[in-house]
Amino acid sequence: MSGQCVAKVELTVSCENLLDKDVFSKSDPMCVLLMNTSGSQWFEIGRTETVQNCLNPKFAKKFLLDYHFEVVQKVKFEIYDIDSPTASLSNHDFLGEAECTLGQIVSSSKLTRPLVLKNKTPAGKGTITVFAEEIKDNRVVNLEVEARKLDKKDFFGKSDPFLEFYRQTETGWQLAHRTEVVKRNLNPHWRPFRIPLQSLCGGDVEKPIKVDCHDYDNDGSHDLIGTFETTLAQLTEASRTRPAEFQCVNMKKKQKKRNYKNSGIVSVKLCEIVKEFTFLDYIMGGCQLNFTVGVDFTGSNGDPRRPDSLHYISPNGVNEYLSAIWSVGMVIQDYDSDNLFPAFGFGAQIPPSWQVSHEFPLNFNPTNPYCKGIEGVVEAYRLCLPQVKLFGPTNFSPIINHVARFAHQAASQKTASEYFVLLIITDGVITDMDQTCAAIVNAARLPMSIIIVGVGRADFDAMEVLDGDDSRLRAPSGEVAARDIVQFVPFRNFQNSPKEALAQSVLAEVPGQLVSYFNMTKLPPPSQPTPPAQG
Repeated sequence: MSGQCVAKVELTVSCENLLDKDVFSKSDPMCVLLMNTSGSQWFEIGRTETVQNCLNPKFAKKFLLDYHFEVVQKVKFEIYDIDSPTASLSNHDFLGEAECTLGQIVSSSKLTRPLVLKNKTPAGKGTITVFAEEIKDNRVVNLEVEARKLDKKDFFGKSDPFLEFYRQTETGWQLAHRTEVVKRNLNPHWRPFRIPLQSLCGGDVEKPIKVDCHDYDNDGSHDLIGTFETTLAQLTEASRTRPAEFQCVNMKKKQKKRNYKNSGIVSVKLCEIVKEFTFLDYIMGGCQLNFTVGVDFTGSNGDPRRPDSLHYISPNGVNEYLSAIWSVGMVIQDYDSDNLFPAFGFGAQIPPSWQVSHEFPLNFNPTNPYCKGIEGVVEAYRLCLPQVKLFGPTNFSPIINHVARFAHQAASQKTASEYFVLLIITDGVITDMDQTCAAIVNAARLPMSIIIVGVGRADFDAMEVLDGDDSRLRAPSGEVAARDIVQFVPFRNFQNSPKEALAQSVLAEVPGQLVSYFNMTKLPPPSQPTPPAQG
């Protein structure tokens, strides 16, 4: 199996001396990772969080990649100054990029490169450093942490505390995790969080861990409230019977004040080491992916009989809708044992009453909307097209809620046996945005992912709000999505790419979304694969 040399590699990214694109403050940098394994097409792999007002960011979010020894995996790190909530990178200031191969990073374990602009000129003195580590341990540490009597750092209000966890390395302390900010609270309780065991202590429970408590400031000059050191062994042992408590000490303050004791107490209520199952653990353990297709039949697509229509089927038998169905469906169908896929249309007037419907079966059979294989979906689409009248508006919530009902039934079984993937292909701006946001926030609590492929030349900026890569989606009620379940991709980005390119991009987040749901619900795979007999 020498040709199958593959390893999981975690990349930690930091930058120094970034260009400052903001007039009254510093840049708000974010790192985007892209990969290229053949040809000239780059695929986005992921994005870090945005670090506010900072020219020397240390990103807490890691990139987890499969490293193939026998493949040249080109990677590119692009740094942007984030100026608005939109996910479209063209709306943000480009601060520089660095290109190399994953092999170069792995072989050096720590690689520092100068950042360059698109024309390859230096981006000032800016550099990027990437630290690589092979992941051999899939255990994670679940933590629940609170604090009391923290120092008040703000003149007109209370502190806005957050924690940073650091692991000790040969070259110093490396950021492993940054918690949320709890606003205006000297006795904060942070939401439960998890840190990969290897990221926190390299798998060594006796290795020192440093925890810094900061008061968040919008200008990036976060005030240190205090710090303490511990070990994972100490945390897990203490939290078994009672919270593990630590004095949060500010050394500068201690040196100045004779009677100084601490700047507050940090209490670790829960610290447990658990095995984190992978996507393959769930699939090999019997979890089925249920694939549903939703097709936009609104009037803005144009008359299907005209060549300028997005629904026009060319002489060689394709259009953008068919290409998206084929690309994504061909991958998904391998994970669905019955090979039956429900397919729906929305936004059309349908016979015999010619009422507008937002969730009609492509095969016009409400009691059995299932199509046999991807070929069956394509055939149903072709036969449906001349029988409906394209109309409107573009409402997403009915079909999302339709699939969510099935996902809710699966969730009630309390097993990790089913997960639902909804592919929506659309040409336009959503007209029921509030209802769609509410539907997605509801679906985020269910075993479900949503892929949206935008076809045509429309402005999809509003659509990208649903793709919660940079910030969690909110319902009109204010409820925040429990997790990110939406992936949006404009088809035009892949028109000149191999047919596998679209599937690779839109399906990249599904494995992580599936794992995040079953981790959130604490559900193991239905069954564990039986190891091969020895001897």
